[in-house]
Amino acid sequence: MNRATIAGWVLTGLSGLFALSASANDPLKAYPTTLPGLHRHVIQLPALANEADQQVELIIGKEEQVDCNATSLLGTLTTETVRGWGYDYYQVAIKPGRLSTKMACIPNRKEKRFITLPLDTAQRFIRYNSKLPIVVYAPQEIAINYRIWQAKSVVMTAEQK
Repeated sequence: MNRATIAGWVLTGLSGLFALSASANDPLKAYPTTLPGLHRHVIQLPALANEADQQVELIIGKEEQVDCNATSLLGTLTTETVRGWGYDYYQVAIKPGRLSTKMACIPNRKEKRFITLPLDTAQRFIRYNSKLPIVVYAPQEIAINYRIWQAKSVVMTAEQK
């Protein structure tokens, strides 16, 4: 082996080490900036004293003109993993059409409301973790909103009956 080959290996290893430390300092660099047809939404959470008592609720939807019926979007939220990092991100797919009740609306007028993608509890609530961003890829017209839920410090015990 010659010195040039060894120097190439060392430089390759060092560049990989620097890339790893840069992504460790900014985990967002590990995530793709976009996916085909989707835009990246990022939620950066502040550090809290007891993050285990918090959860993040995702509220995915868009503003639309709707009548008096309860209306929801059709679609899915899937969890994907950044290859090589193990970081989770979420991907929203919206299908054409809407879920809606079919009540007669009198008077028949429409108003602008935020209609959401119905999610089950396991999808809607995410563990609070200020060390990693929550990254959601969604179509351009879709808004990604969230709220923080906090458990009370009082824990109660159920009676045996």
